[in-house]
Amino acid sequence: MGKQLAGRSAVVTGSTSGIGLAIARAFAAEGANVMLNGLGDAAQIEKLRAGIEKDFGVEARFHGADMTRPAEIRDLVAKAEEVLGAVDILVNNAGIQHVASIDQFPEDRWDAIIAINLSSAFHATKAALPGMKRRRWGRIVNIASAHGLVASPNKSAYVSAKHGLMGFTKAAAIETAEEGIRVNAICPGFVHTPLVQKQIEDRAREAGISEERAAKEIILAPQPTREFVTVEQIAATAVFLCSEGAAQVNGTSISVDGGWTAR
Repeated sequence: MGKQLAGRSAVVTGSTSGIGLAIARAFAAEGANVMLNGLGDAAQIEKLRAGIEKDFGVEARFHGADMTRPAEIRDLVAKAEEVLGAVDILVNNAGIQHVASIDQFPEDRWDAIIAINLSSAFHATKAALPGMKRRRWGRIVNIASAHGLVASPNKSAYVSAKHGLMGFTKAAAIETAEEGIRVNAICPGFVHTPLVQKQIEDRAREAGISEERAAKEIILAPQPTREFVTVEQIAATAVFLCSEGAAQVNGTSISVDGGWTAR
């Protein structure tokens, strides 16, 4: 079988680690050129970028756009169009988290979460759509969350942003449906990323139990399988949504959550 994304180019925000990096590597494995974006040590990022090129024989670039700054997001997309020739695929993955009750929630953390988890998807999509419309082909994948479908306490900003991202996904899908563009969301359950590891550590400390117990008994309590979703499973779902097999999948979400939202 040929590579499903050969000849395509993708921008993946928040792709220097975790879910975003797994998606970028999966796209590259299927023949797509990729533009990485995210935070981290410059030498380590360069190693990741060069490794993708070496492992998969595609072009890989990096842009350090701050996802709270619309002008930098626009430049990210513009540079990708320039150096890769197109932005056929956009994955809005960048995200942060903060856990606190509403009355104790720091206002600057609320603003940052909404900016990075929701508004950045709007700015990146707005920048990418003109090129997709000209070429009459595009795939936009928004990494939402089980928290885009259900709520948990002490995560008001994250839940609000992810619910907003679900609405944005539907609106964008309807607007562009006749122009060869498909817009969908993936709703992961708990994935063992650095962000989730910090939550495990915090909950273990609060409860006075081991991190292993905190992961299984507290963090994974909503997830019937009691197993973490893997970044590779999310990446495989993203590849599917960008494939010809998903050409009529539009304006919807795929839950990869071990049964969390089936309750």
